[in-house]
Amino acid sequence: MSDLYLVDASYFIFRAYYSMPSDMADPQGRPVNALYGFARFLCDLIEEERPQYVAVAFDESLSSSFRNRLYPAYKANREPAPPELKEQFARCQEFCSYLGVAHFGSAEYEADDIIGTLATRLRPKGYRSTIVTRDKDLSQLIRKDDHFWDYAAGERFAYHDIAGRFGVQPERVPDYLALTGDAVDNIPGVPGIGKKTAATLLASFASLEEIYADLARVAGLPMRGAVGVAAKLAAHRDTAFLARELTRIACDMPLDVQPGSLQRRRPDLEAMYGFFDRADFGQILRRQMERIATHAL
Repeated sequence: MSDLYLVDASYFIFRAYYSMPSDMADPQGRPVNALYGFARFLCDLIEEERPQYVAVAFDESLSSSFRNRLYPAYKANREPAPPELKEQFARCQEFCSYLGVAHFGSAEYEADDIIGTLATRLRPKGYRSTIVTRDKDLSQLIRKDDHFWDYAAGERFAYHDIAGRFGVQPERVPDYLALTGDAVDNIPGVPGIGKKTAATLLASFASLEEIYADLARVAGLPMRGAVGVAAKLAAHRDTAFLARELTRIACDMPLDVQPGSLQRRRPDLEAMYGFFDRADFGQILRRQMERIATHAL
């Protein structure tokens, strides 16, 4: 099998923005702290792993995906990205181009959907995915031979590790989040059902459909407040199924891509040096880029 690395860019860009000095700027005074931190991360990843196939997925909007049409309050609790950060996203994509790494973004779909579509589409062609992120939602994509890599924490999780890390098997993560909700994305679940209760339910039932097909059995489960749990489920059925639709990653988005287009290319050093000059980056990234070019495929 071939290894495919799928990078959740937004997490690492936000992380860089809040961890790198805020006064980092180019000669025109434009902020570059997120750009620099993201570039260092991606170069470190490539230098350490030397991936043959890699793709970077970007979020291009927090308010225009198909999920916002389903539920207008989706992610409405999030503050817009600061202008000092927002303007750096396009430069991060430009950096990927010069680095020789495929990158994708969509106003209709989120980075999660891009990663899910790539992983799902290439799996039958003999590609196993390493998803580089810290977003628990992406754990639902992991299958046999895949890995969830929390790069910042230095932790990798295979398929059989996901239940211990996130509470349920990968395939059941959308059902799990449908029950608990996801406060980070402003998705309501079933009020009064927390992580432990959701895990107990999904240990006894294979899916949300099975739970709702037999609420009488739920009421008889050997868990505290089982009768009340069944009543809460009955009262919030629509909310639960809507939450699952919002938390389930779309693995079938329209994306015209072939495996060859995800193969890492040799960096365009001339273009990259000009890019670094415009950003006022020093020698560390330049030397790293030269090493990466030396070991290019």
